[in-house]
Order: sequence, then structure tokens, then C-alpha cells
Amino acid sequence: MEKSILWFKCAAMHDPVRPVIKKPAVIGWEAEKRQVDLVIERSFKGDELLQRMKGWVTVDVFQAIDIIGQYGRLKIIDDYDLVVETRDMAAMEALSNKLAEVFGEEAWLEPIPKTLLS
Repeated sequence: MEKSILWFKCAAMHDPVRPVIKKPAVIGWEAEKRQVDLVIERSFKGDELLQRMKGWVTVDVFQAIDIIGQYGRLKIIDDYDLVVETRDMAAMEALSNKLAEVFGEEAWLEPIPKTLLS
């Protein structure tokens, strides 16, 4: 498996940005006649996190998710980093080319050396 960091151009500042998990989502309940203290903490899945970036980056995130899905998948690693995972380097290169074709310099991949993933 090959992994790459997915970068975008920020819609406000036009500098490189990447979505990360800063804090898991906290989901709870509210009851009509009692207090419910139970909560669930859960990080977003890769595509859920990228969907939340709509409007904050210069690309159509739903189109980006569709394109990435043709070559690999979005994944959260270490409960923080959003990465693109493909089966091999050929698929990663094809995805990189497709992102460049569709989005130009608005979205790109940065390969993660396997030594950093150990």
C-alpha cells in the first residue's frame, strides 16, 4: 500500500492546507425527562472529514472524493492525518495525474516515505 498526504489550496489565503483531526466529534443525547451523561467520541472517516472542508478549499470536495475513490481511498491515520491510500505506486501516480488534470494546482499529493509509516 502507498500513502500520500492530500494538499489543497486554501480558499481564503490561497496557501497550501490539509485537513486534519484536531479533536474527535463528541455525540451525546438529550432526554426530555432526565439527564443523559453518556457521550461517544468518534473521529471522522476520511471522506467525512474532506466533506467538511467544502467552501474552505478551492476545489469541489465531492468531486475530489469521487476521483480519489476511482484509484484508492481516503483514510485517517494516527487519529490525526488524512491520507490517500492506493494499492501501488502506479495507482498513486495515476491519481496524482488525474487531480492535476481536473484541479490544476488546486489539489496535489505528497507521497509519504514508507520509513515514516513504521
